Amino acid sequence: MQVGPRSKADRERFPPNNVLLVLAGAGLLWMGWAGFNGGDPYSANIDSSMAVLNTNICAATSLLVWTWLDVIFFDKPSVIGAVQGMITGLVCITPGAGLVQGWAAIVMGILSGSVPWFTMMIVHKKWWLLQTIDDTLGVFHTHAVAGFLGGILTGLFAEPVLCSLFLPVTNSRGGVYGGVGGMQFLKQIVGGGFIIGWNIVVTSIICVLISFVIPLRMPEEQLLIGDDAVHGEEAYALWGDGEKYDSTKHGSASDEQTPQHKAAIGATQVV
Repeated sequence: MQVGPRSKADRERFPPNNVLLVLAGAGLLWMGWAGFNGGDPYSANIDSSMAVLNTNICAATSLLVWTWLDVIFFDKPSVIGAVQGMITGLVCITPGAGLVQGWAAIVMGILSGSVPWFTMMIVHKKWWLLQTIDDTLGVFHTHAVAGFLGGILTGLFAEPVLCSLFLPVTNSRGGVYGGVGGMQFLKQIVGGGFIIGWNIVVTSIICVLISFVIPLRMPEEQLLIGDDAVHGEEAYALWGDGEKYDSTKHGSASDEQTPQHKAAIGATQVV
């Protein structure tokens, strides 16, 4: 919100550049996340084993639920949707990966594949506040919603024995296990709310301070060219949708090229 949305043309149509690379990245992310959660106890024990197992259970369940919802409401599955479901599952299980039983990881996967799907596909399109936010990658839904959901569900499903193995705190348990578990659920909600508030306030302060030094947003004419092309380079030199090659926008093939550019062209010609 501090920087503002992309240009209108970029918001109207922005398909993924390469779905195969999306899948490759998603696979690497899933694999790395297992180590991320499994390494939390700092040792190879029951908690770390449960963390790896629950990470895979929740991510797989969430992926399937998100895909099912796409099929039910849009009549076809989506590769990008499946990846989004995988991410929400990974995010949701992280707070309690080594603290919940396998059945709870399935429940968390069902909720992480449906609640963020609902906020992204339904609420986002109808709520004016979310419409004013240019969330290109759906980070609010896949991380904020799924993360808060995982935090409060940990307060419900944290298993006493696993909690004591992870950190020896007396009567540490989730709400479904009775005792003081209900209080833990409330603590998770309050903790999540505090983190949300803290991030909003501190990030806003940082953005304001940066804006005193350098503008947070490029002028509209530079946004039309592209934030990378403005600097004389482009990540993907693709000109489609009827766009004509413009040396003032995309660079020049003249003798004014840098030695690096000439070397790259020469290597291409040799190949």
